[in-house]
Amino acid sequence: MDSVRGYPLLVVIDPEARSTDGEAVRIAKDVLCAGAGAKICLPEGPEEFARMLARRGQRRPVVIGDDRALLRVVGLLHKERELAGVPLSMVPVGLPAAVALSRTLGIPTDTVAAARAVLDGGERPMDLLTDDSDGIVLGSLRIPGGSEATGAGRGVSVPQQSSAVAAADPADPLAARGGPVAAVSGHHPWWKPYARTARTALSLLGAPAAGRWAAPRSGDGGRTGARRTRVPGQRLRIEADGVLLADLDRPVRGVSVMPGGRPGTAAPGAGSGGELAEVIVHWPGGARPVRTRARAVTVSGADFHYRADALVGGPVRTRTWTVQPGAWRLQLPRG
Repeated sequence: MDSVRGYPLLVVIDPEARSTDGEAVRIAKDVLCAGAGAKICLPEGPEEFARMLARRGQRRPVVIGDDRALLRVVGLLHKERELAGVPLSMVPVGLPAAVALSRTLGIPTDTVAAARAVLDGGERPMDLLTDDSDGIVLGSLRIPGGSEATGAGRGVSVPQQSSAVAAADPADPLAARGGPVAAVSGHHPWWKPYARTARTALSLLGAPAAGRWAAPRSGDGGRTGARRTRVPGQRLRIEADGVLLADLDRPVRGVSVMPGGRPGTAAPGAGSGGELAEVIVHWPGGARPVRTRARAVTVSGADFHYRADALVGGPVRTRTWTVQPGAWRLQLPRG
């Protein structure tokens, strides 16, 4: 099915969108209701959101909200193993950082254009990544090198997404390069900073000197108490389809994995990557990154966090992500 005009819609309006830009929500609702029979749903929380989606019947779901709302719908349908059979539509409403994933996937960020794409656009099969905990990645997976997620936040209520969800680290050098990363704010328990400090101290005490600390500065003569500089990077073993890209003897600054096309060509997840994901390993010091394409990527090492779209998960010691080609369908503008 291409155009949805004349077909019933289930329009789910995320509460965050209503509070962020009520005028954009009103415009999107008016355009959709003028072009198709629409049932408007105003869930107040994740549980009600899931209940409304489960009772959609033959109606096609349309999400009005930010990236977290899209991830919630995809996660719920993936959990119920219904994702492949339910075309999704999206009208992004939120701050630019909160709809970065939607923009990367090719969804218009203009409210009227996005609503018209829902009515008159075409379905496009999209790739995604699944991990061994049944989590999902739609646009971009990034593993920060040499830094951990700061604090625990609310994140998105996506079932089985990860063992922990934390706020994205705005100081992360990989995040500064752009991509579908949205800040996730939330409550930070008072004990978290102290626990993080203790955990870092223990990891430093238990780590070998080589690789954790650089040699004393020239002129120090190796005397006791000489200032030592922290070597950037994180020791990870990275395998792509069984081929070793990085091992524990050389720190990495970060890893990025994107399903589908390469950045700057086709939109990630658009099924143009020949059922492969693009894998990039970044090294400290500006060394030339390693690039390859693979169907499965396994990362292992000391406890590490990873950023999956708008979420930060972990810590984990090993995780495998696998490309699922054409696993979901998204309504996008024609052409």
